[in-house]
Amino acid sequence: MGLSLPFFKRKELLGLDLGSNSVKLVQLSGGKHKWQLVKLGIAYLPPEAIVDGSIIDSMTVADTIRELVREQGVSVKSVASALTGHSVIIKKVSLPVMTEDDLAESIQWEAEQYIPFPVSDVNIDFQILGEAAEVSGQMDVMLVAVKKDVINDYVNVIKDAGLEPAVIDVDSFALENMLESNYNLEPNENVAIVNVGASITVLSILVGGITVFTRAIPMGGNQFAEEIQKDLNISFKDAESVKIGQAVDGVDGALVEPIMVRLADKLAVEIKRSVEFFLGGSAGHYVNKIFLSGGASRAQGLSDTIQGRTAIPVEMINPFQNITCNEKNFDADYLKDMAPSFAVGVGLAMRQAGDK
Repeated sequence: MGLSLPFFKRKELLGLDLGSNSVKLVQLSGGKHKWQLVKLGIAYLPPEAIVDGSIIDSMTVADTIRELVREQGVSVKSVASALTGHSVIIKKVSLPVMTEDDLAESIQWEAEQYIPFPVSDVNIDFQILGEAAEVSGQMDVMLVAVKKDVINDYVNVIKDAGLEPAVIDVDSFALENMLESNYNLEPNENVAIVNVGASITVLSILVGGITVFTRAIPMGGNQFAEEIQKDLNISFKDAESVKIGQAVDGVDGALVEPIMVRLADKLAVEIKRSVEFFLGGSAGHYVNKIFLSGGASRAQGLSDTIQGRTAIPVEMINPFQNITCNEKNFDADYLKDMAPSFAVGVGLAMRQAGDK
């Protein structure tokens, strides 16, 4: 599911994940559960180029995309990208049972009460999940709304980079796509994906393989690095390195640990609250496992801290688990180390123009 904007119809799409800290590029070939990695690349953005999912410096972002595509020798022009942050609203709602065509005609009116923006300012999509278990004559619907100006910014920056926007998705649904292709979850297995980005952490809960709850937490890897930089009086680059456990000359690792423990626990508490909020409104549901993704998920101690706070098993996600990777073209150690960073990009590369 996602907000598919079928400007161009192409069979093969380039997955382009535009984050606050970097641009990630993924190209796959094949389909279904037989994917092969063709291209993979990452380019880092200067601070404030993208903030909370909104593109601030479009020229810099477009230049970065164009250079990354050139460096990787990518010839595919059609792009699937994803939105995140507070400009994206995802809600599971209960509505009277009706056909998909009838809901499409009335969705603007039905959605108005659930969206904190004027309906005229957003693009709306939906997916009927099935009959509501609690109330007869009602059905559960996943409602997605994204601000039109944010979509236009992404479309324009992709065009400015010389590419063609085929699908504008939502990061939660891209992760759902990636998970389905890489993990054989049991039908009754409910999981959470915690995507820890540079400035935002997005928690998604999947029931029966479908995203039914999301929450954006305004905290990410940048906050970890900024605290380390300030407390230890070191450069932001060095702070980024020690954040993920790398040794840096002149920096005492013992001084980093308490900072990381404090911040990891703060994020873990927010994740726990989000899971408990979902469970409180979903009688009979539970969460079997938490998958961690995103570049900042590699922060030392974060996985163990989340598991300790939530009492739910935590696993670092591997979007390349069921993808064939030619060892001559891709370094296995690099893929293993960077795998969580490319989770959204892989899910996007699996999309097709016009699908839902």
